[in-house]
Amino acid sequence: MLLFFGVSFNLVLLILTTLLSIEAIYLALFIQITVNRNTKSLEEVEEDIEEIQEDVEGLEGDVEEISEEIEDIAAEDIKTDMEEEQSKITLKNIEEDLEKLQSDISALRSGSLVHQSSKKYLKG
Repeated sequence: MLLFFGVSFNLVLLILTTLLSIEAIYLALFIQITVNRNTKSLEEVEEDIEEIQEDVEGLEGDVEEISEEIEDIAAEDIKTDMEEEQSKITLKNIEEDLEKLQSDISALRSGSLVHQSSKKYLKG
């Protein structure tokens, strides 16, 4: 039997084995604590991701509504532009008719159109 400082070899092995077992237990505890912290952190991140996804879904709905409103406004603008264009054409036609009437009135006053217009109506 081997003696270390007056202690038997079996007792030294028992103490070393016990110390290694305690060390393994502490390492396992520290690893478990770290895993628990990381798990908690991951759960918080997961909750944040879910909240962000909900916000994104809400924003998508808002974007769809805004897109529809923009399409409606664009359609109204096109309709308004067409109405304005039609109004301009109508106004131009009215101005041309008024100018023609004014020239006809001027010609009637001078007497020269009376003969031409009566001939025109008699033929028609």
